[in-house]
Amino acid sequence: MNLLTASLVFTFAFFISASAAIVERDVEYKLGGAVFEGFQVHDDALNGKRPAVLVIHQWTGLSNYEKKRARMLAELGYNVFAADIYGKGILPLAPGPAAKESGVYKKDRALYRARLMAALEVLQRDELTDASNIAVIGYCFGGAGALELARAGAPVKGVVSFHGSLDAGEGHAAKADVKMPKILVLHGADDPYAPASQVEDLRKEMKAAGADLEVILYQGAVHAFTQPQAGDDPSKGAAFHDQSDRKSWRAMKDFFAELFGK
Repeated sequence: MNLLTASLVFTFAFFISASAAIVERDVEYKLGGAVFEGFQVHDDALNGKRPAVLVIHQWTGLSNYEKKRARMLAELGYNVFAADIYGKGILPLAPGPAAKESGVYKKDRALYRARLMAALEVLQRDELTDASNIAVIGYCFGGAGALELARAGAPVKGVVSFHGSLDAGEGHAAKADVKMPKILVLHGADDPYAPASQVEDLRKEMKAAGADLEVILYQGAVHAFTQPQAGDDPSKGAAFHDQSDRKSWRAMKDFFAELFGK
């Protein structure tokens, strides 16, 4: 992707504990005429290349929530890059603007894939990344993005969707002749925004493509169950569910342990 350039901005910030030195930095990169600002974090107590994880944000853009998850992954020993899909400074925090911004990419999957691949390339090129061992995780809008990378046959080992949108855009369903990563879908059993019919459609799609798909449904969980900012009222369709949050993170860790052999 010859239009992609990356440069590092801001000074390192250090988070030091007895067992790790977590180093983070903002990373500015470009695709075409658009400028993006992602977030890279790793454990400086480790030496050399390591498995890497791309984190894709939910519909309000790259926020402190994704940065927290990136730090948690770095503490597990991964080199982590949190993508910026919308562009530098674009953070639609209210539901209306967030729905409008995310809707652009849900409708234009080719644009979404291009921006996902731009972020993935930044992670691939990072000096700490073992490019043969990359995984992707995403939340809500970002869960849809993780699945888009799988459908596109991106050079990653596995993808994880946390309460993501599951439907394929027209012409973007997974193809049997595309090399598919392993796929883990962690989903609320009562999610009204991606209901049981979408789960079943995804199963059929991935079976037709010969994909290795695992779906875990969490009873009592609705949309956004890993996000405290979603509140605690499931009747609204999106709410934090502590037990499902903890279980899904553990499921992701087990998935990565098998994926990377560590």
